[in-house]
Amino acid sequence: MASTQPSKLLSTLFEHIDEEARITVLHIGPALPETVEFFSRYRCKLHFVDLFGELPILAEEDVPLSLEKQFAELLQFPPGTYFDITLFWDLFNYMSSDAITAFLMTLRPYLRPGSLAHGFAVHNLRNPPSERIYGISDLDALNIRPRSASLPGYAPHTQSRLKTLLSCFQFDRSVLLSDSRLELLLSAKL
Repeated sequence: MASTQPSKLLSTLFEHIDEEARITVLHIGPALPETVEFFSRYRCKLHFVDLFGELPILAEEDVPLSLEKQFAELLQFPPGTYFDITLFWDLFNYMSSDAITAFLMTLRPYLRPGSLAHGFAVHNLRNPPSERIYGISDLDALNIRPRSASLPGYAPHTQSRLKTLLSCFQFDRSVLLSDSRLELLLSAKL
């Protein structure tokens, strides 16, 4: 059953967007109808990549650069694509440090100064997995659906560790939520 969760930071992604300007959005996760409907008010190109369906993303033994190769196959975008907004949701809670590094190496060419991102992390490493699918219902509200099955590879990182791993992003703001998760607003620093 779907529920709604308020968001204190999501609206910040759209504060400086001219509604007449074309934006490009990367949504990590399945395409939900409310998210598509939300973005229909903007001139935008949406890219949905459900990396959650690929978990766990692990390095192949004795194959150098196997993680980079896997992400290169998963993140194929047309030449000249630059994301204005990236929605990571809670992806990094399910990726190893090496997988995050490889993912960002693959994503980095599609970012530019001014690219913004949103996501969730844990405040406490003992937090249980959230097992949620996120959609956008409004500028300040998310639609949350429970996952039908648990995701493999839950291994959250502290905020300080994420700051190191997400080296091409600056952590602009974080908000502690009532369930001890952190809502994050990031901007590219290339």
